[in-house]
Formats: sequence, structure tokens, C-alpha cells
Amino acid sequence: MEINAENMLFDQLNAAVKASNDKKIIIKNVLGQRYIGSGAENKEIVIYGVAGNALGAYLSNTDIKVYGNAQDATGDTMNSGSITVYGHAGDTIGYAMRGGTVMVEGDAGFRVGIHMKEYGKHIPKIIVGGKTGDFLGEYQAGGIILVLGIGYENECPVGAFCATGQYGGKIYIRTRHMPRDLPPQVDVKTNADKSEILPLIKEYCSCFGADFNSLSKDEYMLLTPSTSNIYKRLYCNRSM
Repeated sequence: MEINAENMLFDQLNAAVKASNDKKIIIKNVLGQRYIGSGAENKEIVIYGVAGNALGAYLSNTDIKVYGNAQDATGDTMNSGSITVYGHAGDTIGYAMRGGTVMVEGDAGFRVGIHMKEYGKHIPKIIVGGKTGDFLGEYQAGGIILVLGIGYENECPVGAFCATGQYGGKIYIRTRHMPRDLPPQVDVKTNADKSEILPLIKEYCSCFGADFNSLSKDEYMLLTPSTSNIYKRLYCNRSM
């Protein structure tokens, strides 16, 4: 199914998407319509243009590709599947996501990965090719955030207050520059082991044409919650 979204209201567009029985849906001329793919299951959605807020919210077993930029809250509370943005993304991408992968070719805004979580084998992943704003991984409870910082090698590619309130999960950053205003409850490991993220780097490079050999050889910083931090003791079993 192919939809021309030019001059369509967001509710009309979303009604057309939900009414379609086609597995693959192509949407052209998108200009900020929000909630596209919200609650979608077992679909493939291809978007040309600028996707609005809450793209792919509550997504399940659906792959979304955006050939353009995406606004705020991409992948809000998504369960599974993937969202790939061939451009930049706004604030709070991956908000409370609990599965699947969000991958952004360029930069992302503030509070990326806020409240993301994991359970068992459901480990959500966010990969940002460029830089992110302040409060990356705020209150992160699980999952993996990877910031490649492509084009920002001479500075730290994440904003201030990274990992504030983090009590689970991992944040990997390709950098030798210490993030600003790190909270005291975070452990920092420089030149961290990359074995866990090599498949994610490879996936990014395969998708966007980046240089895997170069990115895989560089140093990565790893941020994890300290075993003694107050947030983990508040939200997790005291024996942990």
C-alpha cells in the first residue's frame, strides 16, 4: 500500500495505516504527522519526509524506516521491532522502550533513552551515529545506548548530566573526552571492552555505509551504575 500524506491530518493518516491489511506500507510527503505506526504489529512501514512525535510508539514486531528526520519521542514504549532514521531525531527517543532497536544516522536531542528498561532476553538498544543532548540515559533501568559520535571526535559527543539517575543498563560512547557533570552514582570505564557492541557497530555501518574498521578500532567509554549507588538500592533487590 502507498499513501500520499501531503496535506493529510495526522488522524486521517493513522486511520489509513491501521485500516490497511498490507504488510508493507509506504508513506510519502510526510510533514510532521505524529503517532505514525503507533501500536503497529507485524508491519513494514517506509516513510519519506519528516515523521512527527511518537513515531512507532508501542511498536511490536514492526520495522519502520524514515528517509528524513524524526521528531520527539520516537519509539516511545516500543516492545519489539526496529526504527531506523536516515537523518536526525529529536528529544526523548526510546522513552521507556522495553525491546527492539532505534537507530539514528545523525544527531539526537535531549533525554535519549530516558527510563528505558529490559527484562530477560528483551534488551532494547539505541544507536546514535552523531551526538546527543543533555541527560542521555536519564533514569535508565536497562538496555544498551551506543553513541558513535561521528564527526565529533574532538569533543565529547554527549551533553551534560549523562546517566543521571541511572540504575541499570549500559551507555557506550566513542570518545576519550569525559562527559560534563556526571553524577556521582555512575562508574566510568575508559577504553572499555567492545565485544558487546561490535554487532551494533556493524549493523549501523551496514545500514548507513560508515567505516566499520575505523569505528571498531576506536576507544569507547562505558557508563554503568555503581553497585553502591542510591538509585539501584531504591529500585532493585538489596542483595544485588
